[in-house]
Amino acid sequence: MKVFAISDLHLSLDSNKPMDIFGDNWTDHWSSIKQDWLRQVSEEDIVILAGDISWAMDYAHAKADLDAVCAMPGQKILIRGNHDYWHSSLKKTTGYLHNRTYFLQNNALSLGGYVFVGARGWKQRGEAGFSAEDEKIYEREVHRLQLSLQAAEKLPGERIGIMHYPPFSQERGASEFTELYAAYGVKKVVYGHLHGKRVRRASLENLEIQGTRYFLTSCDQLDFKLLRIDTADAVR
Repeated sequence: MKVFAISDLHLSLDSNKPMDIFGDNWTDHWSSIKQDWLRQVSEEDIVILAGDISWAMDYAHAKADLDAVCAMPGQKILIRGNHDYWHSSLKKTTGYLHNRTYFLQNNALSLGGYVFVGARGWKQRGEAGFSAEDEKIYEREVHRLQLSLQAAEKLPGERIGIMHYPPFSQERGASEFTELYAAYGVKKVVYGHLHGKRVRRASLENLEIQGTRYFLTSCDQLDFKLLRIDTADAVR
């Protein structure tokens, strides 16, 4: 069994939203992802999708995107991103998922000897424009990660964390999120959210904080290919 990750698919199969806002390399990006997915993933494998799955604003318009993901091989684990406005509750989203596709929110998932934990996260304290409202959301996301990690305590297996926002500080240092992952013995965490040429990939590769390794999985940063994370070196 292999474990792969990718994030920020930004699908819009219901409306075919242009993706050139992110760059010319996004042309027909879902076809590129699918091709690599079908090449690498067997039905027994696990694929993490770390947020920003669909541009849709409601379930009716997100259905085509969710169905496309569900139809892919493997066991799929989804988490909410900042653009997943269609998602309103764990119960309702779960009703739209099928073919061994799961949603992570305030819970932990045990699949194939692994235990998956996480939360959406939020922008970090110290970022420009961080407001009192941001502080409330930040604290809520910290609590949600705590709930997920506490649920994992009852489940055997290697823990893998899933976030949408980068869990560490702007200086690539510790935060309340990284402290929690370290405290609960999570050795690998995937995240997304970061796009484009301005992303300093070199400073993010092989990032380790307090014994936890962090893997950027935004699809454009991976050349629209899945990243394998169950191996020690996270090879592609």
